[in-house]
This record gives sequence, C-alpha cells and structure tokens, in this order.
Amino acid sequence: MARRLASQPTGESLGEASGRPGAQRAGHQWSPAAIVRSIRPRQWLKNLLVLVAPAAAGRLGHGATFGRSVAALAIFSAVASGLYLLNDVVDIEADRLHPRKRHRPVPSGQVSVAMALSVGSVLVGAGLASAWLLAGWRLFVVMALYLAISVAYSLWVKSLAVVELASVAAGFVLRAIAGGVATNLPLSDWFLAVTSFSALFIVTGKRFAEHRTLGTQRGGHRTVLGEYTPSFLQSTLTLTATAAVTTYCLWAFDHSGTGLGSPHAGHDTIWIQLTVVPFALAVLHVLRVLDAGGGEAPEDLAVHDRWLQGFGAVWVVLFLVGIYA
Repeated sequence: MARRLASQPTGESLGEASGRPGAQRAGHQWSPAAIVRSIRPRQWLKNLLVLVAPAAAGRLGHGATFGRSVAALAIFSAVASGLYLLNDVVDIEADRLHPRKRHRPVPSGQVSVAMALSVGSVLVGAGLASAWLLAGWRLFVVMALYLAISVAYSLWVKSLAVVELASVAAGFVLRAIAGGVATNLPLSDWFLAVTSFSALFIVTGKRFAEHRTLGTQRGGHRTVLGEYTPSFLQSTLTLTATAAVTTYCLWAFDHSGTGLGSPHAGHDTIWIQLTVVPFALAVLHVLRVLDAGGGEAPEDLAVHDRWLQGFGAVWVVLFLVGIYA
C-alpha cells in the first residue's frame, strides 16, 4: 500500500492534471472546510449501527453503556473518515472520471495528497489507540479487521466481482459488532443475519445505480462494474431484499430470549413485531427508487427522501416502545 500511495501525484501535479484554472494553486492549499468535506461527515450515518446493539438490549439509557456507545461511535467515525481520505488518494484518477466524485476535495485539488495522507493517518491511528483504551483487545481487533478489509478493498478486492460486495457489506456488520463489543453485550445470530443481508442490499443497490448512471464510463471509474450485468444486479437486489426482510421477521419474532434483540421478559414483544411493517415498506420503497433511476448515494437518500425518513421514524417509535416501555 505504501508503494501505491507514494506513486500518487503530488499536490502540484494534481492541479496540472485537473486541467482547470486555479487547480494547480489549490493543490498546495487547503482549508478547514475542505478537510471537513474530505472526511465526509454525512457518511457517519452508517456509524449509527454502533448504537443498535445497546439500544436493542435496552441498555442505551444506562449512563456507562451510553458513554461507551458514544465513544465507540466516535472511534468508528474517526477510523472510517481516515480511510476515506486514504482511499481518495488511491482512487484519485478513477474519481476524476465520476460525474459526482470528481468534485471531492482530493480529486479536485482542494486538498493535496500530502495533506490527505497526513490527516488520514492521524485519524486512523487515533481511532485504533482509542479502541484499545476503551474496550481492550476485542474492540481493537474489530477495528483492525475493518482497517484490513478496507485496505484490501482499496488495493485489490474492489476489482473482484461479488467479493467486493461482501467486502463493503462487512464494514456494516463490523459496525454493529463494535457496538456489542464496546458495551460487553452478546449478539444474536438473527441480528447478525439481518445486518449482513441488509448491508448487501444497500451495497448492491449502490452498484445497480452506478451501473446505470455511469453508462459507458462505468469501467473507467469502477472496473468491476464492467463485470456486472443489469439482470445480475437486479436479481441480487431481489435476493438480498428477500433475505433481509425474512431474517428481520425471524429476529423480531424470536422468543428464545437469548442474544441481542431477542424479545424477553419485561419487553412488550408485539411492538417489536410491528416494526416488521415499516422495515418491509422501507425496503420496497428503496427498490422503487432504484428502479426509477435513483439511489446511487444511499446516504443522500437517507437525508433527503421524506418517505424513507417517515418509515424510519415509525420504526424507531415502535422499536423504542417495545424495548423501553
């Protein structure tokens, strides 16, 4: 990875390569606003998965558990943001071919390669050290696995069809696991299954939208897109959506009382079971949006789509009533 990063163009050559007036000057400059945009705060929505474990266990209201959960959320955000910066350096040429990603601070020259490498390394290092201090070797291992998978994805796995879908989805699963590890809470099998298939559904939807949006340039931006056909991605969407809803139903109706999220004595299970309705409707809504040509950026969909936000709000209310009422 070091050789790959070292071979990337300097900040000055970034400006020359961009072919835009003033881009060469921008290669040597940076601003706090550009750095903030580079670490992608909007992507931190994904890290809320860290809170699902303690919330489902009914422990998020406990002071110590809440503090550890928030700390784990901050740690994952720091490591993920650092990796975004490092990945932007590795993918700088490909991102310039993308109609939206070419405007990011690193590909556009607003943040130099040297600055991106420095800030990214600091964030990753601080996150790993904080993970060890918060929950010892177990959380450190989770974060190290996330780092290893992300690096492998950037340098190699992203060109492997299907495997790259699983690699990206693994990042979501590790977020959920981190919440349980940080707060010493067990994780049920169905909870992990729901997280896994839901993550695969989200990643496949993103690839499906990219495949259609980029058109003939898809191979230049993301090589693996050339190996996918629309029919394959559509079939994978259907499969993962079905699996996500099915495993969610099994999780919501689980009466074993063991593991995270299994309804047990003291919880009003009917409310938890009712969360199946907004969950299924949200999945169907995302399928409709993808079929209509949207959904390339899942985080934008979560921020701007009012129907999806409505289904999410209903789910949260039912879930909280079931767990905490």
